[in-house]
Amino acid sequence: MSADAGDKAGVLQGTLDLMVLQTLATMGSMHGYGIARRIEQVSDRLLQLNQGTIYAALLRLQQRRWIRASWGMSDNNRRAKYYAITASGRKQLAQETSHWTRMAAVIGRMLGLSEGR
Repeated sequence: MSADAGDKAGVLQGTLDLMVLQTLATMGSMHGYGIARRIEQVSDRLLQLNQGTIYAALLRLQQRRWIRASWGMSDNNRRAKYYAITASGRKQLAQETSHWTRMAAVIGRMLGLSEGR
């Protein structure tokens, strides 16, 4: 995360797991660096993830058994840990996606950006 986004840390911390799960569900098995770069790319560089941030999230997701890790070779022939979403991770992703979709609709209404105010 960039240094100027300090007050965004709470939002990022609350949503990073969701973004990692979605990335793995969409892109398939990836290593940590690739996951971080993908999230940065999709966010148009609004989110800048450092290694400590992404690997803490990956460890947390592994402990919850929402992702699994295995060793493999990267594109540049280096040994890397690859992460993949599990069945319970897909279930969690569906629940979190539903929650965030509802929350986004509420926030949109509160800001007057949605119809049906």
